[in-house]
Amino acid sequence: MSISDQPLAIGIDMGGTSVKYGVVRGAEILHPGDPIITGDFKGPKALIKEITRRVHQLRSQFPAIEALGIGVPGFVDVQRGVVHELTNVPGWKEVPLRNLLTESTGLPCFAENDANAMCFAEFAHGAGQGARNMIAITLGTGVGGGLVLDGHLYRGSSFGAGEVGQMSIDYRGPVFVHGNVGALESYTGIGPLTKRAAFLYRKAKIEKSPEELTPRGLAASVKKKDLVAMQVWDEFTSQLATGLVNAVWLLNPDRIVIGGGIAKAGKLIFDPLWKKMKAQLAPSFTKNLKVVPAHFGNDAGIIGSAAVAVEATRA
Repeated sequence: MSISDQPLAIGIDMGGTSVKYGVVRGAEILHPGDPIITGDFKGPKALIKEITRRVHQLRSQFPAIEALGIGVPGFVDVQRGVVHELTNVPGWKEVPLRNLLTESTGLPCFAENDANAMCFAEFAHGAGQGARNMIAITLGTGVGGGLVLDGHLYRGSSFGAGEVGQMSIDYRGPVFVHGNVGALESYTGIGPLTKRAAFLYRKAKIEKSPEELTPRGLAASVKKKDLVAMQVWDEFTSQLATGLVNAVWLLNPDRIVIGGGIAKAGKLIFDPLWKKMKAQLAPSFTKNLKVVPAHFGNDAGIIGSAAVAVEATRA
């Protein structure tokens, strides 16, 4: 199917602070909307009403829109379209989001976890094109993930599969959410990365500003041959490699796509990460495996939500 033949859909990426959305055709956002500030609306009812209003505006401009997809930061019963709960968004408990939006907008709607939406965007239109089995992860405040197995988005028996960040890399590690011990995210999220850097600089009796402790600041320090920053990144890539190696042994993918703010460090992450992964995997597992940066960046949620909705309505 050529790009011009692909259907129009609305993709919505709901975050803890804002809701981003746009009219999508394939891999292209034809018309991005003005973000909705999540905190301006108390509870699901008010926010859904505002989303509905924006959707009607888009439909008046693009009457050929066929479907609506929304990615949310939390646990979703994809089959029923019910949001069990959202991360950092109060009041969202057992919300029948799909039915509410379908009724209010008149469009077929599909609700999906936001990391799964990012994963599907990369698989269908981005860095995962051509893969058959793929792991996608996002490295940011948290560590999210999604899976494509045998060419299809894999959600698991209760639609929670792909939570790479919750895999333990140390059974003696810190207790994380849900009582999980040594979760990958507890080491490789932005907070733990910054906290570890601050500790090592204090130990070395070196003062650093908050900006210098961010992933971007630490990456800049590595370029200046800062030994502490080099240690931080070495530990980070070792921890990330351990988590991904576990996933590779389990799933044997041919592609790993890594996105999120931390991934912007580029070769500083990808080169040592690949070297460390290869040292822990059999050659048959690495022969066809590629570890690559995500293509879409901040647009992945919008594009992926629209793509999931189109696939669902045309299944």
